[in-house]
Amino acid sequence: MLKTLGRETKGFRLVSILTPIFMICEVIMEMIIPKLMASIIDDGVTPGNMQVIYIIGAQMIVAALFGLLFGILGAVLGSHAATGFARNLRRGMFKNIQTFSFANIDKYSTAGLVTRMTTDHLGEGGAKQKYAPV
Repeated sequence: MLKTLGRETKGFRLVSILTPIFMICEVIMEMIIPKLMASIIDDGVTPGNMQVIYIIGAQMIVAALFGLLFGILGAVLGSHAATGFARNLRRGMFKNIQTFSFANIDKYSTAGLVTRMTTDHLGEGGAKQKYAPV
């Protein structure tokens, strides 16, 4: 099953790989900020050195901006990969349904097949967007 679903990521593998990388970078930036805050207190506030406070404060702002950038890129690329995966999955389902005999179409009903093509793939795409970074 994973092999079949993996085939549907064709064309979106790069963004599927970049999404967790950007999310990891975002987490790293978020983890740097408390360390910088501790450094401001230890090296700037306690000795009263305003120069250190300004420098480390600027580093905190840069880290926050990079964290924001990485978060936005991760979300955009994740949604791009998820919608592309859902599109490819829908196309694959359509191609597979086209091979059905009339007996199979009657067995599954046209309405059921349409529902599967429009609803089931949304769950798969949403799951990919939600869990791809994990």
